[in-house]
Amino acid sequence: MLQAVSSWYVLTSLAAVVAAYGLLAYVILPAAWTHHEHQPGLAVRSMVTRTKQGIPGDPMNVGLVGSREDVIQAMHAANWYPADPITLRSSIEIIGSVILDRPYKDAPVSNLYYNGRREDLAFEKPVGSSADQRDHVRFWLVLDQGAEGRPVWLGAATFDRGVGISRYTAQVTHHIGPDIDAVRSLLTKELEAAGMVQAIYQVSGIGPTLNGRNGEGDPYYTDGEIWVSRLVPAAAKNPRPPKVLASPLLVRLKDAVWREVNKILRG
Repeated sequence: MLQAVSSWYVLTSLAAVVAAYGLLAYVILPAAWTHHEHQPGLAVRSMVTRTKQGIPGDPMNVGLVGSREDVIQAMHAANWYPADPITLRSSIEIIGSVILDRPYKDAPVSNLYYNGRREDLAFEKPVGSSADQRDHVRFWLVLDQGAEGRPVWLGAATFDRGVGISRYTAQVTHHIGPDIDAVRSLLTKELEAAGMVQAIYQVSGIGPTLNGRNGEGDPYYTDGEIWVSRLVPAAAKNPRPPKVLASPLLVRLKDAVWREVNKILRG
């Protein structure tokens, strides 16, 4: 009798622990880490792009607030180049750039899709002497009027580490580096250094991810946040550091933990 009671107690306790874990890991923490207090209109949006074949692509990790002209002027001020459209000529030029190791600072980028629509704008910053390696970002206009009464853009910023073959389609493509947060940080800081930013804040993206895969099968990891930069209107340079709007406490704690995890991932 005593043994039966003991076994029942162990099974009940184990079930309670499993239930508590499930509630914490799959309900409470995801809900607590999901925040759109600075841009509520993004709360119901998907945060992942897709390839033409419908394969999940690069995740959204940056955002801009401002008109199309504001975005173009700000990226120009930060020394990011607009990507050429994909044509026969630009395709030949990028092949020549990679093979011959010669500059092509505005080389085309492959199309990705968000809500069935390819990117509205794309920019890049060369790393090295050819188009083999580069930081780049694609932007989509997602809100005509956000919380600030201005257009809101979401972007996917990644680092192209070299040309290779897609693991999913066998097509020739660029492969991205795994630390996509580093490119997000680079772009945000360069816009800030150029005086193009009024304020910076975070909204939830895809959430903390250790084993993500993009549309070419490349691995990536991220804290899952989108850094949004509210741009100055008409490139009117801001001489002061931008205002940083705070995220909820639990999100800040999560980010602190992630920074330590990132150090380990970088080796």
